[in-house]
Amino acid sequence: MSIRTPKAPPKAPKGPLTPQEAMARRNGRVALICAATFFGMVGAAYAAVPLYKLFCQVTGFDGTVRKAEVAPTRILDRKVTIRFDANIRELPWKFQTMQASQDVRIGDTGLAFFKVTNPTDKPITGRALYNVVPESAGPYFQKLECFCFTSQTIQPHQTVEFPVVYFVDPQFADDPETKGKNEITLSYTFFPAVDDGKGKTGQVAAATTPRIVEPLGGAPSRGL
Repeated sequence: MSIRTPKAPPKAPKGPLTPQEAMARRNGRVALICAATFFGMVGAAYAAVPLYKLFCQVTGFDGTVRKAEVAPTRILDRKVTIRFDANIRELPWKFQTMQASQDVRIGDTGLAFFKVTNPTDKPITGRALYNVVPESAGPYFQKLECFCFTSQTIQPHQTVEFPVVYFVDPQFADDPETKGKNEITLSYTFFPAVDDGKGKTGQVAAATTPRIVEPLGGAPSRGL
């Protein structure tokens, strides 16, 4: 003989929500939507900077110089004038170009130097960003060696020369936006290096070989 379990009585249908309950439910939905939007915007903001930087480096957008692995094999007879510019933002350093300009053939490699001096009594770490004018030349002005995007620590009273090896891609002469231009300006700006949150500001770049001009403690005596 089977025993039947008595069924629970059916639940009474819910009545309409009171105005207070309806308002609370709406407020809860709005809060969830706002929270999701906020966290989505924060995530997008963190992702936007490296993605934008990568996009600029790959495409040359906004005058960003592209990094090359090898120099081109085609060198044109036409020359362009490369002008150099050095700037400092919120650093006590002295930063200057070691040449005002260079005339190079399109496709040929050029070598330029930038000099940094730390006149203070403490080591300071900075980071250089760069840009090219006109912006349309960004995709064609490429560097084989540079000191940008990595932290550079200059010791007290030390002067360092940083090399930049570059070339102008031969396609510069074929692009309707650049083929009539004869001058390009490469501009560097040094900023204080940003702490990574662990008390570190990075290490000296391995992508370039700086020259130590003055030893720690000041400039060498004349005749050395």
